[in-house]
Amino acid sequence: MAGMVSLDRLLAFAAMSALVIVIPGPSVLFVIGRALAHGRRTAVATAFGNVAGSYLMIVAVAFGLGSLLERSATAFLAVKLAGAAYLVFLGVQAYRHRRELRAEAIRAATASGGAGRGPRGDLRTVLDGVLVGLTNPKGIVFAAAVLPQFVNHAAGHVPVQMMLLGLVPISIGLVTDTLWALTASAARTWFARSDRRLAMVGGAGGCTMIGLGLTVAVTGRAD
Repeated sequence: MAGMVSLDRLLAFAAMSALVIVIPGPSVLFVIGRALAHGRRTAVATAFGNVAGSYLMIVAVAFGLGSLLERSATAFLAVKLAGAAYLVFLGVQAYRHRRELRAEAIRAATASGGAGRGPRGDLRTVLDGVLVGLTNPKGIVFAAAVLPQFVNHAAGHVPVQMMLLGLVPISIGLVTDTLWALTASAARTWFARSDRRLAMVGGAGGCTMIGLGLTVAVTGRAD
């Protein structure tokens, strides 16, 4: 497989990926919202889920789904609205339970000692991130419209090339999303010194996710 993806092509794609990722999109805002609403552990798990979902989209594009989404406005709209609706749902849940964040923090601390929330809670959080990453319109457009341009068709093994190239934005995204998660959760820790401030920041995180979902829903297709 060596030589399928040339160094200059790889570097150009890495630069393009970095430029796209630097501009905060749904995944970044979702991680920040989760950090403010639920704290560091949930935010970091969400970041991992996000990049996993994004890579699943790249795999799907590599094996033909990209052409369907690129050619069918209906399919693209369906995926986009599904992601938007789920973001709004998660935001509403976070806002509704904003006054329970102190109890949740205590349960999380207990869980870290071996009781309380178990792997199921963490798995559900990762799956939330996977779904948002998988239906992220920015990620869909990037995977379906930008990624194929850097594939060397003459070298063959196009799906393999796309999956290898896809590891570049995934790696960059994992680092940046994790940094956003840690930064936002650190700010939340300061607010956690007061029940009222904690409820306010939890509500802000919920509103961020609701607003993000609505924005995704009304954003036009970027062809």
